[in-house]
Amino acid sequence: MTTIAGLRDFEALARARLSPAAYAYYAGGSWDELTLRENEAAFSRRRLLPRGLIDVTSIDPSTTLLGQPVALPVGFAPCALQGLAHGEGEVIAARVAARSGLLYVLSTLANRTVEDVAAVGRGPRWFQLYVQKDRGRSTEMVERARAAGFTAIVLTVDAPNPGYRERELRDPILGDSLLPNIGSGQAHRGPIGDLLDGSLTWADLDWLRGLSDLPLVIKGILDPADAVRAVEHGAAAIVVSNHGGRQLDRAPASIDALEPIVDVVAGRAEVYLDSGVRRGTDIVIALALGARAVFIGRPFLYALAAGGEAGVARCVEILEAELRIALKLLGAPTLAGVTRDRVVG
Repeated sequence: MTTIAGLRDFEALARARLSPAAYAYYAGGSWDELTLRENEAAFSRRRLLPRGLIDVTSIDPSTTLLGQPVALPVGFAPCALQGLAHGEGEVIAARVAARSGLLYVLSTLANRTVEDVAAVGRGPRWFQLYVQKDRGRSTEMVERARAAGFTAIVLTVDAPNPGYRERELRDPILGDSLLPNIGSGQAHRGPIGDLLDGSLTWADLDWLRGLSDLPLVIKGILDPADAVRAVEHGAAAIVVSNHGGRQLDRAPASIDALEPIVDVVAGRAEVYLDSGVRRGTDIVIALALGARAVFIGRPFLYALAAGGEAGVARCVEILEAELRIALKLLGAPTLAGVTRDRVVG
């Protein structure tokens, strides 16, 4: 793993070890994959403006997310079916996150239970929720997550139906999926999209918030008007996200959507970003445009497939090293120094 120099290096190794269907599931986007590509390209159009003659002998990249201390402004995004990458699945990434002081978000569509993940060690953990057609199952998931020590519910709102993903259609994942958090703990037969409740509306957020006292994070916001609605319905945080380019193609890159949302939220909720983060400099750009933190998905999935626990640990190590160097060269010894005037474009 020491020969891996950047996060993109993991993908080729992962592809060689994953089945064609698993690689298609992780790597693919929807339709023509324009948004998938644009997520990274949009970061590359920004430029960083460094400031000199600042004491950067000590760098502190730590912050808090909903009041919980984290070592870096980086979290593990909720990614489904991590068991395709490694037999231990979500347990490995959660263990590395806990050891590294990073936030881990567990997917509804995980291959390991909330109880499995809770047992890996202390660390901030949130539970991502897809509301199912059977609302009783969703209620049960929230109750289990709270009992297991998860400290927030992350509601994904951009997936009333899976996007049209040609790679998955060409190389479908065959067989049943063991999804132990959806209620029965048994194998799910049929498309995962069959579970999703496409009737969910803003009015249902009152019902969801009534299930527990956990703060609610709304994931999948691109429209500033939706960001305002989320705040008005009690969201403690928003994740600006296009689902890694896997849902509506031709949607804007997340980094392009970020700043207008930060402006309308106006500090009433924390704002995070996912989709397209591959470098420490990407993290700095997102922070300068108003995000409190970013989440990574594909990079840690590829690292998991390529090297198991050592791979995920190396992924975190690279991001931390890149971020610390970027902060030094930017002239920002703490995250408070990463301000809007540090980004051009």
